[in-house]
Amino acid sequence: MRYGKLSKQLVALAGPIFIETLLVMMLGAVDTFMLSRHSDNSVAAVGVVNQLMNLVFLLFEVISLGTSILCSQYIGAKRRDKVIQVVGISLIFNLISGLLLSGCLYLFAGNFLQMMGLRPDLMADGLPYMKIVGGFAFLQAVSLSLSASLRSANKAKYPMYVSMVVNVLNIIGNYTLIFGKFGMPALGVEGAAISTSVCRLASAVILLIVLFKKHIPSFPKELFRPFPWLELKNLLKIGIPSAGEHMSYSLSQVVIAYFINMISNEALATRTYIVNIVMFTYIFALSLSQGGAILIGQLVGSKKINAAYTIGKRVMRLGVAMSVSLSLITAIFGKTILSLLTSDPWIISTGAAILWVEVFLENGRALNFFGVNALRSAGDIYFPVIIGIIVMWGIQVIGSYILGISLGWGLIAMWAIFALDENIRGFIFVRRWNSFKWVGKEFLK
Repeated sequence: MRYGKLSKQLVALAGPIFIETLLVMMLGAVDTFMLSRHSDNSVAAVGVVNQLMNLVFLLFEVISLGTSILCSQYIGAKRRDKVIQVVGISLIFNLISGLLLSGCLYLFAGNFLQMMGLRPDLMADGLPYMKIVGGFAFLQAVSLSLSASLRSANKAKYPMYVSMVVNVLNIIGNYTLIFGKFGMPALGVEGAAISTSVCRLASAVILLIVLFKKHIPSFPKELFRPFPWLELKNLLKIGIPSAGEHMSYSLSQVVIAYFINMISNEALATRTYIVNIVMFTYIFALSLSQGGAILIGQLVGSKKINAAYTIGKRVMRLGVAMSVSLSLITAIFGKTILSLLTSDPWIISTGAAILWVEVFLENGRALNFFGVNALRSAGDIYFPVIIGIIVMWGIQVIGSYILGISLGWGLIAMWAIFALDENIRGFIFVRRWNSFKWVGKEFLK
């Protein structure tokens, strides 16, 4: 396969994923902004609920990750029957597990929020939001499976289009139901929950229609008799370790936030600002690595190992170049950006210094995005998980405590440790890719 053609395929995959990811980020920002016009308590309550919902959605990602990788490899091997089996199993599994979890979230909403430490004065806003959004969480489970199957079939533009529609619907729904416009009652937080749930319903329905029209017209019963247990096993085999890695990262960030809170409220606020600013510097590398993973999976499935290796290196170089360039621009204008968000001189000066450390950190983060996605899509699923957990907790968590808390060197020193962690893991993953030890680990039988 010609290299130029591969590059065009990569752009065709990564471009829509980039726009879709950007729209998802904007969706959360719009929700927060609109609720802030309603009350600060509503923002706080919804923030706590969304922390729990993010963990629930991580469970749904178990099957979705496996769906993307397995479908990519089977498409590359021209095994359409297997693609249909994988998508069918993914939808069934996520629907059933989604309904069960949605039932639990609805029935035990109050118990979950108490476990999350939601204060009594916020419960009036948090409980109805939790019941509505949690009760319809299964819609997100279905949408994740549908999006994964379409992306793996080089149809990433359709989830992107759906995200555009959902963004518009959510803005209209929030404005109408939160503030009581167009003759509707002002429902506040409940209105935001209803708008979110309706948008997720619309997303699931549209994606399902697209699946039948553009990818899989039907699911023949004979492909599921006897039940393809091997494909379910492979879905879980891919998804559980991958989700475990994501869970480990999420927990490590909770611990680090606890450490930073020990320094000062200003330090915690600085971290919050920086995390939100740098999201827009690594979004390109993230999208590129996800698009590259689909293409690598297809190439591995069709036994084009050298082509898979080559496109992987291309993804790595482009991701690093874009992330470092964007983070460098952000660092140059760091004080200006932070001054728009806060007037605290300590936060501005400390945050500006951290943004320079971010230039080095984003180099490692881009390598990690590439390495984890590329190795996983080739079937080398355990190596990234093991290395990620060992290095992440051994360097990032322990190191940040020693430098930032025990030695008292503060937030900038902690950020330097974060950068070291990202670059060490990135270096290990690049060496693994160059070693070709991932060859022969694909799931095709």
